[in-house]
Amino acid sequence: MTLIDRFFKYVSFDTQSDENSETTPSTAKQLNLARYLEKELKELGFDDVELDQYGYVYATLPANTDKKLPTIGFIAHMDTAPDASGASVKTRIVEKYDGGDILLNKEENVILSPIQFPELLAHQGEDLIVTDGTTLLGADDKAGIAEIVSAMVYLKEHPEIKHGKIRIGFNPDEEIGLGAHKFDVEKFGCDFAYTMDGGEVGELEYENFNAASAKVHVKGVNVHPGTAKDKMINSIRVANEFISLLPTDEVPECTENYEGFYHLIGMQGEVEKTTVSYIIRDHDREIFESRKKNVLLWADKLNKKYGKGTVTVELKDQYYNMKEKIEPVKHIIDIAYKAMQEAGVTPVIHAIRGGTDGAQLSFRGLPCPNIFAGGMNMHGRFEYVPVQSMEKAMNVVIKICELVAKSK
Repeated sequence: MTLIDRFFKYVSFDTQSDENSETTPSTAKQLNLARYLEKELKELGFDDVELDQYGYVYATLPANTDKKLPTIGFIAHMDTAPDASGASVKTRIVEKYDGGDILLNKEENVILSPIQFPELLAHQGEDLIVTDGTTLLGADDKAGIAEIVSAMVYLKEHPEIKHGKIRIGFNPDEEIGLGAHKFDVEKFGCDFAYTMDGGEVGELEYENFNAASAKVHVKGVNVHPGTAKDKMINSIRVANEFISLLPTDEVPECTENYEGFYHLIGMQGEVEKTTVSYIIRDHDREIFESRKKNVLLWADKLNKKYGKGTVTVELKDQYYNMKEKIEPVKHIIDIAYKAMQEAGVTPVIHAIRGGTDGAQLSFRGLPCPNIFAGGMNMHGRFEYVPVQSMEKAMNVVIKICELVAKSK
């Protein structure tokens, strides 16, 4: 089975995760792909193949050298985003893309255009895998799974390429922030690992946001509007007053690169009770902590105005910037950087304006930077992946394994 055949098989499974679920995996349908991967990896002859009770799949490619080498790992996630359907994905390959519009769906007039997505032009002449415009593709992150499995098969079939013990792991629920929560780091047993979950060719990431969620609860006092003077506290109005206290330019639509933000993601309420939901992001840990303090200070300001207990805040840290865990072992970035160069890829190191399973795993003792998998326009029906990008990602995995063996 080729890399692309493998990818087409994986995207045929609907593995959409559900942020409102309390189970792991969050959707039972993710287990369909997990069981298939377990079966495939056993048939391919890998060692220690295991599907655990939470839907995590693990396997081993044994070392083929007696040299004492670190155990390395490669990780990708099985779920697709809740943002768009991943059911009945219909794929096709646009061969030797000519730089023009791609009609994905005639009936719904869905067009993948370089006018809207100019990065398409960087892939002229390449073969683009697209959908019929009614679902996402699932390259995020089934491209990563296909690349890892195909790289391991290649190494297995080419014993002349010496390597140490390699572990692979595929997890559910990354798209809802829970992919690393029940990942068994101790059982995985790696000195370091890489997630194959980036986008454009060459991406190499070891910095990400520090992240927190904030739920701001406003308690109102509801009385008849005809006799409300000096009595009513309209929680919706107080919630809007809270929103107005936040800096208007420190929001996602006004920030880039290393600039952090407060992102209003939801508001539900009535006169008596309103809840406002935010996510808080910043690459700098000190600024991140100050952002959280600001939320509490703004709540305190309104409590002084409307009465103690009117505004309460639930703050919850979600993940931290992996940079502080990667820098002490920066050689793992150097290895990936050199592997890309040897695979004919120009490395592009930049900070993620988001998070990754690797961030959480790094803080659990498994240093885990992120490498490109090739998917573009993720989480929607305009998602695509160039065949050549997937091939390059697979080759980078092979080169990393080879370089680790040569470096000792």
